[in-house]
Formats: sequence, C-alpha cells, structure tokens
Amino acid sequence: MDTITTAIIAALSKNAIKDSYNVLKAALKKKFGEKSDLVDAVDKLEKKPDSEGRKAMLQEEVEIAKVNDDPDIVKLAEELLKQLNSEESTTSKFKTEFQAEVKGAQVGDRNTQTNTFS
Repeated sequence: MDTITTAIIAALSKNAIKDSYNVLKAALKKKFGEKSDLVDAVDKLEKKPDSEGRKAMLQEEVEIAKVNDDPDIVKLAEELLKQLNSEESTTSKFKTEFQAEVKGAQVGDRNTQTNTFS
C-alpha cells in the first residue's frame, strides 16, 4: 500500500494524531479540490474506517490522482506515519500491573529515581 493511503488509514484509528492528519487532508483539498474524488474517498473512509472497500477506493483515487508524485504531500504523510509509529511504540511499550501495595515504583525509559523510606 502506498504512503498516502497508509498514513490516512492509520491516522483514522488514532485520535491523538488529528492535527497532523488535518494538515495532510487540508493539503489534499488545496491541491485536488474539496469536491475531488480523492477527497470524497477520504471523507467516505472517515465514516467507515474499517471498510476494506473504502480503503481500496482511497488507494485507487491516490493512484489516479498521482498523489505520490507530490513531494510535499508525501512528506506530510511520512511525518504523520512517523508520529503514529512513535506514539505506538510509546503507548504499547510498557504494561505494569501491581498486585500489592507499591512504594516508589517507576516505569519508563531513562528515568532516575531516589527513594527514602522510614
């Protein structure tokens, strides 16, 4: 699957990345028009993000419009994917469960902790 389609599909499943997604969508509207088949395909996918048919329709419209030939839009999609990948690795990296009272627990990377108990 191409970069543009992958970025849009991935972003629709992550609410925290909305700003970058909206920048990409605005760039598509500006270049191809708000009434274009491409933007229409994005809008339809937003309504049913799990639809394989709508994902395929978006990919087809991306190919027809040759969106991947536009370096600025590709860059926006790549940045969006980078954010998505970064968020994914951060949110799914640690799973901590405590079964008893805990004093001084710390979860994360590159942390420093000093505990003094009396």
